[in-house]
Amino acid sequence: MARQEKQKHKLLALARIFESETDERHRLTVPQLAEKLAAQGIPCERKSIYTDIEALRQMGYDILLQRGRGGGYWLGSRTFELAELKLLVDAVQSCRFIPRDKTGDLIAKLEQLASRYDAAQLQRQVYVAGRPRSQNPAVLYTIDALHEAINTHRQVSFHYSNGRDHTVSPWQMAWNDGSYYLIAYQDYDTPAGIRHYRVDRMSQVQVLQERPCRGKELLSGFDLPAYLKKHFQMYGGPEYRVTMRCTADLREAMLDRFGRDLILFKEPDGGFHFTTPVCVSDPFLGWVCGFGGKVTVTAPAEVRARLAALGQKLRETY
Repeated sequence: MARQEKQKHKLLALARIFESETDERHRLTVPQLAEKLAAQGIPCERKSIYTDIEALRQMGYDILLQRGRGGGYWLGSRTFELAELKLLVDAVQSCRFIPRDKTGDLIAKLEQLASRYDAAQLQRQVYVAGRPRSQNPAVLYTIDALHEAINTHRQVSFHYSNGRDHTVSPWQMAWNDGSYYLIAYQDYDTPAGIRHYRVDRMSQVQVLQERPCRGKELLSGFDLPAYLKKHFQMYGGPEYRVTMRCTADLREAMLDRFGRDLILFKEPDGGFHFTTPVCVSDPFLGWVCGFGGKVTVTAPAEVRARLAALGQKLRETY
């Protein structure tokens, strides 16, 4: 009876052997396949393996054969190519909002999609500059709950790192500057409007099934790319149409920051200027100063005054 039970598992065991033990550089002969099955307590005749291989092919497994010396069978194609898995692993390691232990769990699952030989190449280390990783172990469950609320058009409540409880109408998720943000409409505070919240700073997230989302009229015309462009490091502030004059060598830097659709106007000295909406905050002012005089804000006067005040404060400090 035990032997019959083992035989029922043979096809699945053989499929897993092909997935984990073979690739284009590592092929297995029928005797080797039989040996690996026997090691799992599944003895079989060699000719039955040919039948099983054909059955796997009919099920969609791309099992290839190279004849001759050094030949054998291997799994030719997979859901993800090795280069694609490397890209996914790099992306997971680069996500600072994913805690370190959860990063390891996700990479281990991605490794299961490759042969054990290729899986060794997925043990990559991507250096992530800046702040350390999130310490919020529930962040993936938070993201799942937020997506559920967005898809079902329901409000969510959560506790935020500022110590306050919030109830909002979620609209979109956005990835910006190494962090994940929820874009939502809120009317519990004044003024009502669109707000954003860092996902890894949220806890106790609940989908409020009895409360449909509000603010659809405002959010239906919401332009997420434009919203992200005008918020520096996602800091809020009064919005202005800011005109900046830059030296010629900053052309690509400005297009990278504000989008390839930014209209640049040439200056007689070879530089250029442009006007774009910006939520003026301390990070924006610091960004301008970071170019060391290569970027000059020419309008509006309110923003120039804030930069002048910042410059004066720096002179007094240093």
